Amino acid sequence: MKTVVIGAGPAGLTAAYELSKKPGVTVEVFEASDRVGGMAGTITLWGQKVDYGPHRFFSSDPRVKTIWNELVGRKCSTVNRLTRIFYGGQFFYYPLRIGDVLAKLGMVESARCVWSYLLNPCVIVKSNEATFESWVCRRFGRRLYETFFKTYSEKLWGIPCNELDADFAAQRIKKLSVMEAIKAMVFGNRGNKHMTLVDHFDYPLEGAGYVYETMRAEIQKRGGNVWLRTPVRRVVLAGGRAVGVELADGTIRHADHVVSSMPLPCLVEGLPDVPGTVAQAAKHLRFRNTILVYLLLDGEGLFPDNWIYVHAKEVKSGRITNFRNWVPELYGTSSQTVIALEYWCYDDDALWRDDDARLIELARADLQRVGVAAGVPVVDGHVERLAWSYPVYFKGYKGPLGEIETYLKAIGNLSVIGRYGTYKYNNQDHSILMGLLAAHAITSGEPYDLWSVNTDDEYQEEGGE
Repeated sequence: MKTVVIGAGPAGLTAAYELSKKPGVTVEVFEASDRVGGMAGTITLWGQKVDYGPHRFFSSDPRVKTIWNELVGRKCSTVNRLTRIFYGGQFFYYPLRIGDVLAKLGMVESARCVWSYLLNPCVIVKSNEATFESWVCRRFGRRLYETFFKTYSEKLWGIPCNELDADFAAQRIKKLSVMEAIKAMVFGNRGNKHMTLVDHFDYPLEGAGYVYETMRAEIQKRGGNVWLRTPVRRVVLAGGRAVGVELADGTIRHADHVVSSMPLPCLVEGLPDVPGTVAQAAKHLRFRNTILVYLLLDGEGLFPDNWIYVHAKEVKSGRITNFRNWVPELYGTSSQTVIALEYWCYDDDALWRDDDARLIELARADLQRVGVAAGVPVVDGHVERLAWSYPVYFKGYKGPLGEIETYLKAIGNLSVIGRYGTYKYNNQDHSILMGLLAAHAITSGEPYDLWSVNTDDEYQEEGGE
């Protein structure tokens, strides 16, 4: 069996890695960029290793943990998580701590937040939870929603929270509520299994991308190929089945099965004779891009957080990562610190087209506004742009997505996986699981609904299916 995999991110590369273990199966992976790992990749800047923003591994699924142990083994460390929220000129610990919140919000504002929660009509009568705003307000009250959810979410998604589907909350923070937050405050998060609140996680000594570099090496050792800088133009169909792919240079690679993790609109656009309703549905899907501005600061011990969520409106960046606070192996003997500031935008936003020098100056200014590195010289800057980073859960997105899903499921020998490929806001653990399940379905002949693999589902936390 010859299998072609489109994309060398966590989902695609995991599928290829698992397939390469099977006798009689050959694998080719085609990746458009110059490195593996997708958004979980690692690069070297100024002699230090850094990721594309903060990435962590915390799966409870035994299948995913087995892969982790195979690839990383002892070459990892447990990192104690420290994250805070920057809001109103102050830093709030996240998960929230009762003394910290009361001291910084003050008794009057804290009382208002509690009163807002108690008086929220959504608490008494379950309201329509079609939007992120209504979902969060019901569980936290409007005042806490506006303090700790609204600004950051609108920075990330680029749309008002009342236009953002509740699925985003239901997937990423579905168990989080005032009561969960109070438990975390009172008991110090002990025994809390909610994935948003975990206070430690495993991390490879050579960066998150080490997992995928190791996968690539193993695939090639077993006779497979991982081609970088080799974009795929389209999936080739014959008789209602996938029979290969056409590369950007026009070359056709035939295959018995195609696994696609390319952005869903790109996949649909390249297919022949797509029904008008499906083609139109694909045009409705939107992705948010990420701009990462890395700053090299001439100092260490600047601030203790792994990353900071920036809720302040006056700061354009949404998240700041300090790579010196992960594992020492990333920076070695260097006494300098690499900070990454994240910005999110659409293709047609001016920010996406801005030049590197202006973006670096913006990051410098934002860092000063947050105040975590006051007076520390910025030695250098570097910009990375990541397209197709986040599938946008706009209100009503399930309609067009369902239209596409139904159409693609009818195509034989085609598996669609990954954050980009299924338009699902997966973390890397879920994408790894998608790849594992895809490989198993292909080699065993046992069908599995890969579209059902989503973010922070119960089976992922508990290890079931």
